[in-house]
Amino acid sequence: MAGTTETVVDLLKRQHEEIRSLFAKVEDSSGKTRREAFDRLRHLLAVHETAEEEIVHPFAKREIARGDAVVGARLKEENKAKGMLEELERLGPDAPEFGPLFSRFHKDVEEHARHEEHEEFPEIERKGTEQQLRGMRAAVEMAERLAPTHPHQGVETPVKNLMVGPFAAVMDRTRDAIRNAMK
Repeated sequence: MAGTTETVVDLLKRQHEEIRSLFAKVEDSSGKTRREAFDRLRHLLAVHETAEEEIVHPFAKREIARGDAVVGARLKEENKAKGMLEELERLGPDAPEFGPLFSRFHKDVEEHARHEEHEEFPEIERKGTEQQLRGMRAAVEMAERLAPTHPHQGVETPVKNLMVGPFAAVMDRTRDAIRNAMK
């Protein structure tokens, strides 16, 4: 449970577990349950990655050993994942092609999360002060509340997120509201 002592790494690891749970739910369900789980997964991944790109990766890039290389590799993974997620969203969970692509996507996202958890997060915990780690958690939570709710491939830097993100977020959240109203 989120508390005042929770750090950014605690929050991100907790979200990774939620993402893993949603992957399993999508894989193990069908119909409406599968569509709802996929929508929740898509939303969580979109806001999670945006917040990492705006808050966490810039800190890691500056502060950890080989930060440019570590973050550069994560950003390439995120770009690829966003493209796959856009395609999955376009197909929809009921399409016959969805399953095989979703399996590859799951494998790629799991590998990405493992890289973050083993290469980036421990170094962030070592380099950040308690105040920085708690402050970044608050900043991530705020960024997620304002982030786009759908993937936008090619928007993986803080500058691009700040330039494109607000417009994409308004469009995404409007589209989500209309879809929800039509259900």
